[in-house]
Amino acid sequence: MGFFLSLLLGFVPMLFFASFVYWLDRYEKEPLPLLGGVFTWGAIVAAGGAFLVNTVLGVGVYIFSNSESFTELTTGGVIAPFVEESLKGLAVLAVFLIFRNEFDSVLDGMVYAAVTALGFAATENVYYIYRMGFLESKYEGLIALAFVRIILVGWQHPFYTSFTGVGLAVARLNKNTAIKITAPVIGWCLAVFLHSIHNTLVQLLKGAGGLILSTFLDWSGWIFMFCVVLIAIWSEQKTIAAQLREEVPLGTLSAQQYKTACSTWAQSVARLGGLVSGGYQSTNRFYQLAAELAHKKYQLSRMGEEMANSQIIDRLRQDLIELSPLARS
Repeated sequence: MGFFLSLLLGFVPMLFFASFVYWLDRYEKEPLPLLGGVFTWGAIVAAGGAFLVNTVLGVGVYIFSNSESFTELTTGGVIAPFVEESLKGLAVLAVFLIFRNEFDSVLDGMVYAAVTALGFAATENVYYIYRMGFLESKYEGLIALAFVRIILVGWQHPFYTSFTGVGLAVARLNKNTAIKITAPVIGWCLAVFLHSIHNTLVQLLKGAGGLILSTFLDWSGWIFMFCVVLIAIWSEQKTIAAQLREEVPLGTLSAQQYKTACSTWAQSVARLGGLVSGGYQSTNRFYQLAAELAHKKYQLSRMGEEMANSQIIDRLRQDLIELSPLARS
C-alpha cells in the first residue's frame, strides 16, 4: 500500500503540473503524443539512466575519497546536476532536431523542457517518497516527503531544464552560427549551475534553516521563470497579431476570425461555442493552424526558406480557407 501511495503521489501531481504547462501554451499547442513522449523519456530514460550513472560515479568517488560526506556533496553538487540535466536535455534536443517544425518559439522550448523534467521529477518523487518517507517513517514519513517533493520543490526540475529549452529556442530562431552553437550550451550550463546550487545548499545547510533558505531561493527562481513565461506568451501574441494581419485582405481569415486568433479569451469563447454547437474540433483546429501560420511566416522573415517555409505557409493558408466556414469566431 505504501508503494502504491508513493506512486500516486509521485506521478499524479506531476501530471497535473504538466497539464498546467500545456494550458499555458495558449496559442499554438504542442502535439500531445510528442509531449507524452518527452514526459515518458524523463520518467524512464532520464530518471533511470541518472540513477545508474549517479550511483556508479558516487561509488567511485567513495572508493577514491573514503568519505561519505565528501561523496554526498560531490554526487549531489557536481555529478547529479551534470548527469540529470544532460539526460533531460537530450529529449528537448531530440525534438529540436527531429521535430523541428514543432519547435517554433521560446515558449515551445520551455514547454518541452518543463514536461520532460516533470516526467523525471515524477519518478524521482516516487523513489524519495517511498524509500526515505514510507520505509523510514511509514505513513507519517510518506506524507512529510510528499509535502516536500510536491509543494516545496515540485517545480525545481522544470525550472532548471527550462534554461536548456530556452537556449535551443534561441538557436532555432537565429541564423548567426555563433549564437546557434553557444545559446544551447549556455542554456545547459545555466541548468546545471542552478541545479548544482540547489543541491549544494541542501547538502551544506542541514535542518530547518537550510530548508527555509533553499525553499526561498527555489521559489524566487520559479516566480522569475513564470514571469519569463508570461513575457513569452505576450511576445507570441504580438507575433501572431503582426503576422496574421495581412491574412484578412488575402481572404485567409475574416476580420472577426483575426480578432479571435489574437486573443486567448476570444478563442476560449469560440471553442466553448463550438463545443455546444458541435463545431469544437473544426474551431480548435482552425485557430491552431492560424498560430502555426503566424510562426511560419515569422520564421520565413528571419530564417528564409528554412525547411520549405513558403510551401508550408501556402498549405496552411489553404487549410485555413477550407476550415473557415466551419470555425466559430
